[in-house]
Amino acid sequence: MCLFVPQEQTALSQPLVRYNPAMAPAATRASASIDNFGLAWILLCLAFCVHVVDEALTGFLSVYNPTVIAMHARLSWFPMPTFEYREWLVGLILVNLVLLALTPFAYRNARGLRPLAYFFAAIMLLNGMGHTIFTVLGHTVPSVRLPRPAPGFYSSPFLLITSIYLFMRLRATRKASFA
Repeated sequence: MCLFVPQEQTALSQPLVRYNPAMAPAATRASASIDNFGLAWILLCLAFCVHVVDEALTGFLSVYNPTVIAMHARLSWFPMPTFEYREWLVGLILVNLVLLALTPFAYRNARGLRPLAYFFAAIMLLNGMGHTIFTVLGHTVPSVRLPRPAPGFYSSPFLLITSIYLFMRLRATRKASFA
């Protein structure tokens, strides 16, 4: 049995607060806007965080350091340093924190962040491709064989997808740059 009770038209039957987009905080408007690259930025930052965990858990430095030493032997100018585990991990955590702290600027489509965003997306795209290629090859340089899959391989698809997404958002928002 359905009981229908008509609602009287009183002041209480009207909503007390109506949504007015002009009254929304700037962060809410920016988050909902398609005129920024904020979502793509934060997704790539999070993929990078996951990638650092993946590398830390799968012994990345046991492949990276011997590769750098072998490259220094071949090319004395090779610019990459070797790392101890602690300094490597702390450095990457700090880089991730700085990148995540820049997220509000990505949601504002800040013109000054765009070159860094392109650089970040390019490095992460190359990083993801490198882990995939080295997994297929089974080595970085001929003298450094690695277990398959390569350390950091499991998270590399996330780097590839999110870096491409950031490139797409940067291109789509290039004329809407603010600040």
